[in-house]
Amino acid sequence: MELRCEAVRWPADEPWPGVVEVRFTDAAGRCWSLVDKAPVFGAADELGPESTYPVAVTVACVVAGGRALPEDGGLVTVSTSPHGVATPCGREEFTVRWDQLTR
Repeated sequence: MELRCEAVRWPADEPWPGVVEVRFTDAAGRCWSLVDKAPVFGAADELGPESTYPVAVTVACVVAGGRALPEDGGLVTVSTSPHGVATPCGREEFTVRWDQLTR
């Protein structure tokens, strides 16, 4: 599974190949930022210091729990741990809507 996000800026060229900040909004309406190397977000060829942001990207995730079926448009808890991606404060679990996920 992958969580849909938007790459919003390129904060640094180091470490190689450079890092990008992505954001998404959880089911409660809170905006979260993740910062990691560009290839982690699935659109490495579209991301760079000269890119025009925002850019639609995804981040790998695993479903940690859900309260409804995907067809119901319910909520699901996901973890962005497959590639070790977390918020600057270390959070990696979020409750999002099923329609924010893709396979």
